[in-house]
Amino acid sequence: MNTQMIAHICGRTQTRPSQVEAVLRLFDEGATVPFIARYRKEATGELDEVKIVEIREAREVYETLENRRASILASLEERELLNPELELAIRQAETLTALEDLYLPYRPKRRTRGMIAKEAGLEPLAQWLRDRGSGREASPCTILEVEQEASRFTDLEKGIKDASDALAGARDILAEVFNETKEIREVLRGIFEKQAVITAKVVSVKKQDPKAATYRDYFEYSEPASQAPSHRVLAVLRGSDEGMLISHFLPDEEEALAALEGMVLKGANTLNNAAAEQVLMAAQDGYKRLTAPSLENALRGECKERADTEAIRVFSENLRELLLSSPLGQKRVMAVDPGLRTGCKVVCLDAKGDLLHDGVIYPLMPMNRTDEAQRIVTKLCSEYQIEAVAVGNGTGGREAEAFMRQALPHIPVVMVNESGASVYSASEVAREEFPNHDVTVRGAVSIGRRLMDPLAELVKIDPKSIGVGQYQHDVDQKRLRQALDDTTLSCVNSVGVEVNSASRQLLGYVSGIHTRIAKAICSRRESNGVFTSRAELMKVSGMGAVAFQQSAGFLRIRDAVHPLDASAVHPESYPVVERMAEDLGCTIAQLVADAKLRRKIKLERYVSDIVGMPTLKDIMKELEKPGRDPRSQFEVFAFSEEVHEPKDLKEGMVLPGIVTNVTAFGAFVDVGVHQDGLVHISQLADRFVKDPGEVVKVHQKVQVKVIGVDLERGRISLSMKGMQYS
Repeated sequence: MNTQMIAHICGRTQTRPSQVEAVLRLFDEGATVPFIARYRKEATGELDEVKIVEIREAREVYETLENRRASILASLEERELLNPELELAIRQAETLTALEDLYLPYRPKRRTRGMIAKEAGLEPLAQWLRDRGSGREASPCTILEVEQEASRFTDLEKGIKDASDALAGARDILAEVFNETKEIREVLRGIFEKQAVITAKVVSVKKQDPKAATYRDYFEYSEPASQAPSHRVLAVLRGSDEGMLISHFLPDEEEALAALEGMVLKGANTLNNAAAEQVLMAAQDGYKRLTAPSLENALRGECKERADTEAIRVFSENLRELLLSSPLGQKRVMAVDPGLRTGCKVVCLDAKGDLLHDGVIYPLMPMNRTDEAQRIVTKLCSEYQIEAVAVGNGTGGREAEAFMRQALPHIPVVMVNESGASVYSASEVAREEFPNHDVTVRGAVSIGRRLMDPLAELVKIDPKSIGVGQYQHDVDQKRLRQALDDTTLSCVNSVGVEVNSASRQLLGYVSGIHTRIAKAICSRRESNGVFTSRAELMKVSGMGAVAFQQSAGFLRIRDAVHPLDASAVHPESYPVVERMAEDLGCTIAQLVADAKLRRKIKLERYVSDIVGMPTLKDIMKELEKPGRDPRSQFEVFAFSEEVHEPKDLKEGMVLPGIVTNVTAFGAFVDVGVHQDGLVHISQLADRFVKDPGEVVKVHQKVQVKVIGVDLERGRISLSMKGMQYS
């Protein structure tokens, strides 16, 4: 394996070479992140999913660097520009930035002012000015000497009419030389990285544009680029892209030019040295015209990349919390999708989430057929033995919730966040599931299923439609998709998937299973009946040895013939458990059922070259609670009956709420008024909070105090200081 790549990855991820080699080898064999983290702990030294993903990303960075290095070397060699010194420097460059700085003077480019000056024969004059003006020659140079030297290059045929034209051309040459000098760029880049300030102001003609109001906080804005948080960087960039703001990412120009002067003049004094003055003019022009725009674009890109990274991290963490929300479980559910004039769509689902009934009731204004609606839902609850009611939190949601609580006082009624339900109801997935029902029925079914099992239902929806992101449409979409796929894959596999009831979409997120195999599992289940063992999965079309190895441990078969088929114990470890049972003189089922028997097991006896202590400890945890669900226990939540609309809110009110989104600047909380309130980061706790994610998570139940209501601007300010939260 490439030792340079291993060293590069170790440096970026703070891992050992043996760990990196093991992870890369497993990736090359087709292993997934969840499989490596769960079932190959001995090989990786118990690396978790985060580190494994870091290793994968570090390899991508290395490969990008090496591909660019090869491309540059090939270009230089083809144009016969490569010499041993340059080749060595290129091969030793450790970053893309260093590579590009080395390549800059040789990069094919359009005809520049410097090129035109060189074609006119002004390169010797440029060199003379540099030698006399940058301290290379001790004697000062007078204006007369400079003009006399420049006059020697007058050539009407080449467009050089006089000494002034010659000096202008020589300065153009020097400006490009300084811009392309690696050492100069490194120093100036350091100044940009440490001292640059992000500034923004509104485009004057756009100030009254209603769209510009979104960026009101950035009409006169400045902040050190190194300290600017993700959401402000992305806001400035979006405002600039939309033509509402003019933004810059620049350090103080005087400081940058002072540093540049020191490098190009090397101590020469421009007061009594006319050549030095020409060199300085060239340097200043080169900085303003070439270097500053180049470094500003680079810094803008770096700030964008950092902001993307943070925004994607926040989105991924929010998605994880949402996907791992507490499930109600397999209960018979009535789901209500609220509506005012069109009525509330009502569906009844069995414990597996299958649709049993759909209809419409009109309990809300202006229709207000409350008595009729109450008779209908009471009858449905009796007929379908309903155990819980899910109410969507859209328009009319609070009113529908209040009606259902009054109509069905002995049944739990739960508000469900319906973000993305409309996306699902109009999707191909929904059409496949319910080809004979309209979007309103599909949406109501989705609301009910979200209560039963949020993970199983939400995997059918594009995560960007769920509403837990921060500037998700502005970040690098490829990186975002990868991160969200990683998060969903991690969540699905940490919970495990029941083979005999899972949807095709849920199965598609199981380690090692792609869409085609997921479809094949569903097809076989429909034609042959339920699976009774994991071994039967090998009969599924497309399920080869690698796919089975990757997926088997994450697939559950409840009431299977083999007791371990319902657990997270991988089939490759069954022989170990069988030996344990044999040594104790019992069956595997008895071993699972009897804690006293398990306490007699001496794990050291079962360590081998293949199975180590980490795997054995995981096996014991599974034997204790086979197929355990890592998600927390479901708790019924209810909003305050005092408030239903923003106008009902008063400063000082203390209300229960649910966190709907966590951002870099705080958390949004639903208090039941159809509009989320913001708990600013400064109001999250009685202490300093650097990262809101340290205090709150998506779907967390909290107590908040109302500290401000701006009905005109549609803003609700909340505080959690001194509040209790779970």
